[in-house]
Amino acid sequence: MAKRKEDAPPAGSPAWMSTFSDLMNLLFCFFVMLFAMSSIEEEKLHAFVAAMNNTFSIFDAGATAIGDGVLVSNGVSQLNELDQYINSTGVVADSDDDSDELDNSASSMEKMEQILEDQKLQANEERSEEVEEMLMEFDVGDEVDVSFTAQYVQLSMNGALLFDSGSAELKEDAQKILDKVGMVLERYGSGIVEIEGHTDNVPIHNARFPSNEELSSARAMSVFYYLAETTLLDPVNLRHAGMGERVPIADNSTEEGRSRNRRVEIRIYNPS
Repeated sequence: MAKRKEDAPPAGSPAWMSTFSDLMNLLFCFFVMLFAMSSIEEEKLHAFVAAMNNTFSIFDAGATAIGDGVLVSNGVSQLNELDQYINSTGVVADSDDDSDELDNSASSMEKMEQILEDQKLQANEERSEEVEEMLMEFDVGDEVDVSFTAQYVQLSMNGALLFDSGSAELKEDAQKILDKVGMVLERYGSGIVEIEGHTDNVPIHNARFPSNEELSSARAMSVFYYLAETTLLDPVNLRHAGMGERVPIADNSTEEGRSRNRRVEIRIYNPS
């Protein structure tokens, strides 16, 4: 009986390979489009390249010599002495230059960190000015103090404006102010928003709050719950904390100083 001839395998690449190739092409086109639409700030790029050069000994201008040409000039015969010139990180291990290389690398990293810090500070300065203008438009600019650091823009409100003495229940007028503050937060609070309650150093002891820690925490939570219920802010990004009397901004020995210390601060952190 004659054997049946087996079917020949299909010509060409397997089907999965064609699909995989199409996928790679699409991904390539996608990243090319992203790169084409991106903008590169030349000054930042040069600063980054300079830091990488100093840190990882990347050669400039297409240089090819290691240790100023000591190895390459004599060819392969000196490969056995490579460890005399290159350390574990690939930097030239010249005992006379090691300290200088480390100092230069540390200095470059410090400069990069300072550049980033200055950029964040400038961005928050501009944001704080916009927040102040918006608060003025809402007629609450006098009730809310605005300040900033490189990490956040801060809105500070006097405790007497929001609460009665020894209480953590928001006043009716305070709710109107927080409604307008909430509109500011909805516009600029895309990142973390932290609410802190602060008190003076006068001890408190009543049926509800045995200490300033509990009072400051309850006040921060009251503002937290109000903003979470009345704004479109993502509650996941909201934080609250009671700081008690631990972070004064004025002298607690005077009535004016104690009044300034009784406050609620709302920090709008830089999304980056």
